[in-house]
Amino acid sequence: MSLADDFQAIVDSLPDDWTDLELDVRIFDETRYVDAAVYLVTCNAQPYSRHDWHFRLNVAHRFGHAASASATHAALKLLDQAGIPGELAVRQTRIGRAPAEPQWGRPESFRKARRRLLSQ
Repeated sequence: MSLADDFQAIVDSLPDDWTDLELDVRIFDETRYVDAAVYLVTCNAQPYSRHDWHFRLNVAHRFGHAASASATHAALKLLDQAGIPGELAVRQTRIGRAPAEPQWGRPESFRKARRRLLSQ
């Protein structure tokens, strides 16, 4: 399977409330490392050298400081179209987090109303 198809299978296997996903990417042909980096820059891939793994991808579902799943899928599809083979490894998945909002200085009635609204 291609990298984009593997990534889509990973995302489809996650529950709907996933928030963050960390993936490692290995490029089989290391002479094409720079070419792969050019394609993966669109999803903010981090250079990573742990044994044979080359990049770390951080993916966010609905919010967060990471690339969206659609941007990551598009970048991996560019790798496939360029003929750069590789593999993915899921390192960490976080599920069920809520965005943190500063509540300092807010009255308790506001906090209760906000919790009630977010729990719907």
